[in-house]
Amino acid sequence: MKIKYFSLILMAVISLNVVSQEMPVYKIFDKNGEPVTYEKMIQSLESADITLFGELHNNPVSHWMEYEVTVSLYKKHRENLILGAEMFEADQQYMLDEYLDGLIPADKFETDARLWPNYETDYKHLLDFAKHNSLQFVAANIPRRYASIVFKGGFEALDNLSAQAKQSIAPMPVAYDPELPGYAAMLKMGGRGMPAHANQNLPKAQAIKDATMAHFIDKYMSDEGIFIHYNGAYHSDNYEGISWYLKKLNPEYKIKTISTVIQSDLSSLDAENLGVADYMVVVDEHLTGSY
Repeated sequence: MKIKYFSLILMAVISLNVVSQEMPVYKIFDKNGEPVTYEKMIQSLESADITLFGELHNNPVSHWMEYEVTVSLYKKHRENLILGAEMFEADQQYMLDEYLDGLIPADKFETDARLWPNYETDYKHLLDFAKHNSLQFVAANIPRRYASIVFKGGFEALDNLSAQAKQSIAPMPVAYDPELPGYAAMLKMGGRGMPAHANQNLPKAQAIKDATMAHFIDKYMSDEGIFIHYNGAYHSDNYEGISWYLKKLNPEYKIKTISTVIQSDLSSLDAENLGVADYMVVVDEHLTGSY
């Protein structure tokens, strides 16, 4: 409970900082490094079919901003808004639906589901927003045990799975380009947020996650649907990862991306962060992480 109350206090502090601008803890830039207002960013996102929100998993501004963007998009699109996340795995979809439909209580869902350790403070409010407003919430990620199979044995190791198991994975074979900078970087230096001791299957394990999340985003899209997806920034930075696979599935998708980065100076966007996403949420490096 203390953690929850701390998060609420932090949200209030952030809101006050945004209003006063005396001690801002974040700033928004477009991909060209131009500062933009939250309102201008939302106007742009409202015209997208899919918004990929790239978070830093332990960054409280990421989680606060995800909720605010979701609420803003809901005001525009109402029941057509679809939510989805890396943090829930595809074989949990039935359990998510049971919770959202009120068939099982929160305590039962939280006991039985494989939830991230920071679910209570960082993701529960998104799921409850969907529940309160009768919105679909998609468990988009590949079950971690299957990603582990790819890490150990490559894509071909998935051939041994049952037909039922394969329903939680992007249809095989998946497209894979090892020369994409994000995947290539994993073999050279581990990539952003990835371990340096990479083997040849590490980018493949990343790719099967990206392909699966793109697959389930595409699967749950409707003619009138507008999708917001929450994922680690490395799954959508530089218009690779999930975005790359979505374009493979439907080149007509209008996709907007958000990324979160840490900087010591909020006055401008660092050169290395230019062009990473349509919008960059730049957070002061002195802000304490959520875990």
